[in-house]
Amino acid sequence: MSYKKTKYCKVRTVTTFLSLSKDKKSWAKEIQKACAFCKDLTKKFEAKNYEVQSIRIVTNAFGEYLDTSSLKNASEDLQSIKDIIDKISFDGLRIRFAIGEAKTYEEIALLPELIRDYGDLCNACVNVPSNNLGILDNELIEHCAIAVNRISKITPRGEGNFNFTVNFNCEEFIPYFPASYFNSSSKNSYVIGLETPDLLVKVLKNLVKKHSHVSHTEFFEEAYARMCEALQYHVDELKTILDTHANDDFIFAGLDSSAAPSKNCSSMVKVYKLLGVKHFGISGSIEVSSLLTKVFKSIKNMPLLGFSGLMLAVIEDEGLAKDITNKKYDIRSLLANSAVCGIGLDTVPIPGDTPLGKISALMRDTGTLAFRLNKPLTVRLFPYPKLKAGDMTAYESDDLCNCAVLEVP
Repeated sequence: MSYKKTKYCKVRTVTTFLSLSKDKKSWAKEIQKACAFCKDLTKKFEAKNYEVQSIRIVTNAFGEYLDTSSLKNASEDLQSIKDIIDKISFDGLRIRFAIGEAKTYEEIALLPELIRDYGDLCNACVNVPSNNLGILDNELIEHCAIAVNRISKITPRGEGNFNFTVNFNCEEFIPYFPASYFNSSSKNSYVIGLETPDLLVKVLKNLVKKHSHVSHTEFFEEAYARMCEALQYHVDELKTILDTHANDDFIFAGLDSSAAPSKNCSSMVKVYKLLGVKHFGISGSIEVSSLLTKVFKSIKNMPLLGFSGLMLAVIEDEGLAKDITNKKYDIRSLLANSAVCGIGLDTVPIPGDTPLGKISALMRDTGTLAFRLNKPLTVRLFPYPKLKAGDMTAYESDDLCNCAVLEVP
């Protein structure tokens, strides 16, 4: 079948997870080991015609190995890591680095300047807990909101927020940045993440041509079966490659089966349209979101971890970005769909003067959903300096799509 072509399923990332210690002399060896592992596995994927888009390294919490006693010291340590990475040849592959989670208010306060200065080599997250009543740590959330606001002011167009997220009910081994983190008590591992919107679109286009006169139930059942079949086919093909890649340094932890859309593939909006929803956000969207989530959770023969669900990354998906500009949905639509799917509020542009109280409230709403429904959700907001709701962004990052700024209710 045509969906078996490797061009429809890309490996978004080969992500390694490793621990660094205070012994700076050991950093180069550990990072070089991770890079060599990633490059070797990448070659095996490419030999089978699977494109690998990036390799990523995630460390334990940065407070465990960087000198966080001052911004100057932390920056000098991160510069040492940058120097190590700069000396390694990646054969044209994109390399991204995550310094793990910030665990204290002081560490959170360091992140805006570190992200400003080191960008894609300084991805970081904060894990916000919930107590036995489901009440979130709001003081921690407020410190995160301050960091988001600060990043928006000191990085061009606020794009530095691409490298910072707030996690709720997220476990380690998420391969996608910046939600990734790693516990130093765990063994060094690796995870594979995919990019599959093109695969879903291919399957559904073929299906729509053949099933134009069946009932809604029959169509959805068939769509579910065909999408599962196609995704499972490529997972099995990738597993065959992984089974031949024995390595003592990094153990295989699993797969994140999320579709992970980007500017360079089909929009998830196209998937919604092929499933009968004219645009994301209208009635029927939640039903489709739920169906797609079931597809990503259906994988067999390989452990699933990370999000393994529907990702609605607003300004990484051209269709979603366009629909914002056309006023097709709002932040509440994203939150409602998060109840049955995906990632939370991801890469959402908001007015630059949004009060910290509103940012904190959005985080609490998302976190409440995450813990109440026992699912991993994140918040990655992009306050845009000097813009109001409805104004157009002017991002220059290759990763981001331009669209209208969303109002924060």
